[in-house]
Amino acid sequence: MGNLEWEIASAGRPRAGNIVPTGPPDIGRWQTTASTLSDSPIPVPDSPMRSILVIDDNPAVGTALESLFALREIRTVTATSPAEGLEILQRQPIGVVVQDMNFSADTTSGIEGMELFRAIRARHPDLPIVLLTAWTHLETAVDLVRAGAADYLAKPWDDHKLLATVENLLELAEATGEVSRLRAEHRRRRQALEQAYDLRGLVFAAPETLRVLELACQVARADVPVLITGPNGAGKERIAEIVQANSAVKDGPFVTVNCGALPSELIEAELFGADAGAYTGAPSKAREGRFEIADGGTLFLDEIGNLPLAGQAKLLRVLESGQFERLGSSRTRRAKVRVISATNADLADMIRAGRFRQDLYYRLNVIELGLPPLAERREDVLPLAEHFLAGAAALDGAARNALLAHAWPGNVRELKNVLQRAVLLCRDQVISVADLGLEAPRAAAPQTPPAAEPDRAAIEAALAEAGGVVSQAASALGLSRQALYRRMEKMDIGHRDAGMA
Repeated sequence: MGNLEWEIASAGRPRAGNIVPTGPPDIGRWQTTASTLSDSPIPVPDSPMRSILVIDDNPAVGTALESLFALREIRTVTATSPAEGLEILQRQPIGVVVQDMNFSADTTSGIEGMELFRAIRARHPDLPIVLLTAWTHLETAVDLVRAGAADYLAKPWDDHKLLATVENLLELAEATGEVSRLRAEHRRRRQALEQAYDLRGLVFAAPETLRVLELACQVARADVPVLITGPNGAGKERIAEIVQANSAVKDGPFVTVNCGALPSELIEAELFGADAGAYTGAPSKAREGRFEIADGGTLFLDEIGNLPLAGQAKLLRVLESGQFERLGSSRTRRAKVRVISATNADLADMIRAGRFRQDLYYRLNVIELGLPPLAERREDVLPLAEHFLAGAAALDGAARNALLAHAWPGNVRELKNVLQRAVLLCRDQVISVADLGLEAPRAAAPQTPPAAEPDRAAIEAALAEAGGVVSQAASALGLSRQALYRRMEKMDIGHRDAGMA
């Protein structure tokens, strides 16, 4: 801000009117009388996080800042008293507050600004606040920054520095707000799902798991086959149980067949049944197959990729017509069964290799539920751990961090086994890292440095082009914000050199 602009903005500092002390300074000293504020509603911006509230008793300061921030499409709302500023914060969302430190004529102590800062912080603890004043002791500024103020700038301010400070704070506020919004949306969706459906007591917290469950519950009542894909130990059978529990045949039997645990010559007999003496070693009397047992309910075929081609042909026929024959019998039987299958194999690769029928794949894959490995849903790790421990022991901080850092190649099954072992080994019912017995994480391979490392001139040029906004400069250079900060520190490119906050 130039000297002429500063003289205009500083001229005739009016007293704030209708301010009534009403309570302790740290809770909020000001309330407004009915005549202080207009009854007209304050328009809410299209993007609330791109709004700035300027609280300064000199209207010219608000006008000057409004013109400055308009250059970056930042909407500015102004208030000429602490009471008006607090009222605005109650009536509409604001991304950043820029506040003066003195509001009464001939006052330079900064006490009024400190009280306003504390009042805002008490009511809006996460709202970034920039302090802006011409008269305040350095000790006061340091105390307020320690108390959570985002920055402290002196009047007359530097336009580039103020713009950069506000831009960076708005970006942070937008990111924080988006994270909070996503968490609130996740909680809302989870509560709605738990109220509407039977989740069989499944323990989860990850958004990835929630998406799978939402789709599973959505298709549960449809009379179509469901294919659940995912690695071993990830919990595919639990998802199948949830589909069955919310289906139209939830009161019928739920029968499980692990196609990978039976010899290939016995799988057909297991699924479709066998007459007496139908094969070598067959029992002396006829036996029902799983399709007959599951009639009117659900049949869960785990590891469907292990089903031999002959069994695949018969399974396809059952899915299409509901008809089958027992081994050694010519009598056609019928069964109405909801089929849910699961596999950790790549069925598309098996089709190309001639080991899985393409027509069966399409019949099974009417709805596919892809369950990610535990390593891709980290938020599930600690809730599952607490569930498996069931109060038998507690995890110390280091053990919790180790669980989150582990890759979990065995998924949920591995986690359960690790915790069962730790409960037996721990002392005083407190599990440490040593009790977990996890493999130490491997050191990451050294990364090859980029071919064109930006030099000092390139960094300064990018910062100048971005008006000092670090995130924009980092994006232009192909770096993360943290990487750019490291290079600036290494090259001794400070705020003054770059004209930034």
